[in-house]
Amino acid sequence: MENAAGIGAVTPAMVEARARELAAINGRPSSEPSEADYQQAKRELTGESETDPQKESRESIPESEGWDPLPGSAGRQAADSLGEDEDAEGRSESAQMFEEGVSEAEHDQMRQAAEAEEKSDELEP
Repeated sequence: MENAAGIGAVTPAMVEARARELAAINGRPSSEPSEADYQQAKRELTGESETDPQKESRESIPESEGWDPLPGSAGRQAADSLGEDEDAEGRSESAQMFEEGVSEAEHDQMRQAAEAEEKSDELEP
């Protein structure tokens, strides 16, 4: 479009002229536009969107094959991570404390029973 009026059908001469302008803008002789200059000129004149060749190639790959860090690797299941307050057996902090309390109570009962038995043995002649 020029001055809000359409330029009509894009001709090869128009693409050639714009490619020469692009070559000059990029610091090359306008008599030697590159293939990239021709492609950019055509995109500009026809209104095509600029495409990134890497992005275009990524989009052409099926999603299932898009990212594979080790092609051919089946992978493996990661181990379940323990929570902050879980022990190696997966018990929560409160379950650990409960079990410690039960162990201490059993120990106290056994100690008291042993002391009681010693006293009863001392009393017997």
